[in-house]
Amino acid sequence: MEDYIVSARKYRPMTFDSVVGQASLTTTLKNAVKSGKLAHAYLFCGPRGVGKTTCARIFAKAINCFNPTADGEACGECESCRAFNEQRSYNIFELDAASNNSVEQIKSLMEQTRIPPQVGKYKVFIIDEVHMLSTAAFNAFLKTLEEPPKHVIFILATTEKHKILPTILSRCQIYDFERMTVENTIAHLKMVAQKEGITYEEEALAVIAEKADGGMRDALSIFDQTASFCQGNITYAKVIEDLNELDADNYFRIIDLALENKVSDIMLLLNSVIEKGFDGGNLINGLASHVRNVLMAKDEQTVKLLEVSERQKTQYKEQAKKCPAKFLYQALKIMNQCDLAYRQSSNKRLLVELTLIQVAQLTQPEDADGAGRSPKQLKILFRLLTQKPRNKAVQQVAAPGENIQGAAANAASSNAAYPQGTADNANAAPQEGAAATNSGSAQTAPVTPAGAQTPASAASPSPMGRPLKLSGLGVTFQSLKKKEERTAQKEVEVTNKDENEEFSQDMLELQWLSMCNRMPKKMIGLASRMKNVTLRIIAFPEIEIVADNQLLLDEINNIKGRIRATLALALHNGNIQITLRLAAPEEIKKRLTKKEVFDELAKQKEFAAFVEAFGLQMV
Repeated sequence: MEDYIVSARKYRPMTFDSVVGQASLTTTLKNAVKSGKLAHAYLFCGPRGVGKTTCARIFAKAINCFNPTADGEACGECESCRAFNEQRSYNIFELDAASNNSVEQIKSLMEQTRIPPQVGKYKVFIIDEVHMLSTAAFNAFLKTLEEPPKHVIFILATTEKHKILPTILSRCQIYDFERMTVENTIAHLKMVAQKEGITYEEEALAVIAEKADGGMRDALSIFDQTASFCQGNITYAKVIEDLNELDADNYFRIIDLALENKVSDIMLLLNSVIEKGFDGGNLINGLASHVRNVLMAKDEQTVKLLEVSERQKTQYKEQAKKCPAKFLYQALKIMNQCDLAYRQSSNKRLLVELTLIQVAQLTQPEDADGAGRSPKQLKILFRLLTQKPRNKAVQQVAAPGENIQGAAANAASSNAAYPQGTADNANAAPQEGAAATNSGSAQTAPVTPAGAQTPASAASPSPMGRPLKLSGLGVTFQSLKKKEERTAQKEVEVTNKDENEEFSQDMLELQWLSMCNRMPKKMIGLASRMKNVTLRIIAFPEIEIVADNQLLLDEINNIKGRIRATLALALHNGNIQITLRLAAPEEIKKRLTKKEVFDELAKQKEFAAFVEAFGLQMV
């Protein structure tokens, strides 16, 4: 079996013509070789993985070639070219400035510049990651860089041009490398796939190219990873599964549903996305990028700005025809506000849900019947969630027992007691709330005059009082917050009731640990605690789960149905039954730390001999 070489090394360009996406730069370098007008110092700068070091090596090989071709390429047959290809050339030196950045090392390099080349015309020094040199090393390098010997050429490469001293920049010819476009990356990946005998879908390669973010080396690394996962047949479904990417069809579907004002369907789609382990904030960011692409697709002049596959480009054009420009602009504004407030929000899922509801109401008339009858009132609640209260008056607006209209009116009257300018940000919500209450379809709560007494229920809303209603949505504030809990408690049906294979205690514990490790990110805390429960088979196939405390027992009981269905599939036994109980005081064992576990094992002679033989110690 031959040694495996990753694609980024195996298909590294060896000539200027094979370099991808840098046509203008390679043409300039070839013309310099043809004319013999070579500078003494070059600086190649640009993002990672775009060909800086590769072009430096090809250039160094070409200027030392004895018989360069008519278009400035190295012949590949002379002694200098063969020495370079076999990595035994004494005329080309590569230095990693990240690990050789001291003054002494630069001085040692300067000493080597005095020795003329034994074979060839020039000594070429390629210094990679040159921005890592210290200031003292840069200063030691200055004089030689400005007036090097005639037989010396420096090629510097960096990803961070702004970190290089201006005195260095002024002594070099600067070449700025471009990021790889999605089209160029896809074309190169197709070439590699054909040479490797790998079948592919163009949409799958487009996902890889977008994930690489303009770096060809990154794209080839991801290509190798997905090719291994897909076993030589790279499909779109397998790629998004391997890279844990959200299917772009979800974004198209959300916008289609929003145009039809189908709030309930969007909520179900959001729930399914979150249950797959995707973060709500990432969904909003991805949807914002999608809306931006739809906006670009509305004009033929801006379609070229879409870095997607041809199939998706067609999808964007079709959806752009259905979306009014005003809808797209307002949707982008709403999602940008959600992105800014996401980190500070204490109820992130509710914020995402309200954002999507607002987007779904953009094309709905104010006086429409059905779900989302009053978009203005929903804007008030969204603003309350995204703003941080600065006084007690604003806190009253968000009281969970009040109606939105009455809360806005009460907040407006309360703010009258404060001097002008003390609550500028807070006043924005009451003002919009007042506007909402003036609409013909909304019923306003009376504003209490100063000094007048108000009923106890209106003046001091109780947390246990009537739930806050989202006008016209048919749902309550509390029902949105409890939605996730109700979903978790829902019984899951066992799909393999016909299977009845036997399993051991070890198999049970292994599948339990595997299940805990696969639980979604939102349940990571519960998964960690579930690893510490006691499992035992009491009467096959009945399993007993013993928890150390009542809180953990209740949490496991909420997802008991899902646990049973998961274990039934993993252990191939659809008759599994689960019982839960609280551990007796004498059953609760002390949880040992890693150090204590190590000390216990060290008491065993075999383990102690192993530790002593290898000189191990607990850190």
